[in-house]
Amino acid sequence: MLIKKTKSLCPTCGSVLDADIVEEEGKVWLVRTCPDHGTSRALYWSDAEMYRRFDAYECIGSGVLNPQKAASPAGCPNDCGICPNHRSTTLLANIDLTNRCNLNCDFCFANARACGYVYEPTFDQVVDMMRMLRAEKPVPVPAVQFSGGEPTMRDDLPELIRKAKELGLYQVQVATNGIRIAQDPDYIAELKEAGLSTVYLHFDGITPKTNSKLASDRRAIANCEKIGMGVVLVPTVINGRNDHEVGAIIKYAAEHIKTIRGVNFQPVAFTGAASEDDVRKERITIPELAERIEEQTDGIIKKDHFYPVPCVVPISRLVEAYTGKPQVTFTTHQHCGAATYVFVTDEGMVPVNKMVDVDAFFESVEKMATKLAKGGSINKYMTLVEGVKDLYNSTRKAEQKNTAEFLKLIGKTLVLQDFEALREFHWNALFIGTMHFMDAYNYDLCRVQRCCIHYATPDGRLIPFCTYNSGPVYREQVWKAFAQPQKDE
Repeated sequence: MLIKKTKSLCPTCGSVLDADIVEEEGKVWLVRTCPDHGTSRALYWSDAEMYRRFDAYECIGSGVLNPQKAASPAGCPNDCGICPNHRSTTLLANIDLTNRCNLNCDFCFANARACGYVYEPTFDQVVDMMRMLRAEKPVPVPAVQFSGGEPTMRDDLPELIRKAKELGLYQVQVATNGIRIAQDPDYIAELKEAGLSTVYLHFDGITPKTNSKLASDRRAIANCEKIGMGVVLVPTVINGRNDHEVGAIIKYAAEHIKTIRGVNFQPVAFTGAASEDDVRKERITIPELAERIEEQTDGIIKKDHFYPVPCVVPISRLVEAYTGKPQVTFTTHQHCGAATYVFVTDEGMVPVNKMVDVDAFFESVEKMATKLAKGGSINKYMTLVEGVKDLYNSTRKAEQKNTAEFLKLIGKTLVLQDFEALREFHWNALFIGTMHFMDAYNYDLCRVQRCCIHYATPDGRLIPFCTYNSGPVYREQVWKAFAQPQKDE
């Protein structure tokens, strides 16, 4: 059964093709035909029912008001910019600080050692990229993640973090394998002093078989804990390799809630020299990951507890209506990712869904946002009073005593713009999310045009994550254009 039409890529030659998203036997597939390489089918989502549930949260944004270039006559994803065809603003910008690395992971989409050259933008080039981010309209980019390669191999990382904060980037993250942080306790203290917000730690499992650097990861987490630096674990999930440990990873995070703020699972994307057989054996989709989590947490965190990223759009609309100022809006494609929260208590993990009727909560927020947008400042107070009553009624009756503090925190953060309240909220809350980045096999142009995670490049462009790493492979083009002579490690 045809669900919708889109455009995709030929996984062999990369040509842009018309494609169908179809439902067959409870699963969702992406089908396209290349005149030179024939028909190819790829699993898009393994659960059609969950696909439809997420589809209800679709929200198409207005895009960037000051794109870097005009739309390409050749169409997306050619000559990517960002251009006016893009419908989402930048929520998180990645900046590759280097392609050097002190590891050589076989599934890495930024396989630095295989390049034969060094990509490492200068300090001034990185600063120019960050200035571009802060100049984005209607809302300056709020967050940057320094990535690579391994960004801690740059000696000027503390200075770059300090400059990012100076330019107004509220969240500054480092995506790292954690080796340097594990080896040098003073180093993470230096990064925190410079203004680092979060360590995004590559963490694939809780046993040496699934995580060859487990001992190093534990030392890195311990060093972060000593100075109060927040950590998000980032496992690359590969079917048959470490998918049996996703529940254990969450439990490990809950045991270290003082330091670990979340787990952001990334189902593997086949951006290297993978065969179709590799894809069939090792592919894992968001619904399958959610099923593994439910099974391995003994049903505490259920598949149905997960919601798509744009479910929080009503919150942005509420704040925008209340403040009269444009807000960052999570208009990413509804099938790019999923998330939930659990609260870590003395009795164990308690899903936010046990405390709040999530659907009713978002309906109440949407209702408040609509009323505020229609009315003037006089009725703002009454609208908020009525809305808070609705929010309170959306909480589970058995949990209303505990939920009072939760609602206060929501009110402080959303209405009063008190972001310090988030620190209090996160202290006992564990974020559990997943982003399934695309490759040439499951590439959906509709998803690319709604991407909220963009790479900044030294030539003044922003490029959607999945376009940067697959399809025309802009990463390779950018790195080669700004290549330096090979350095000795």
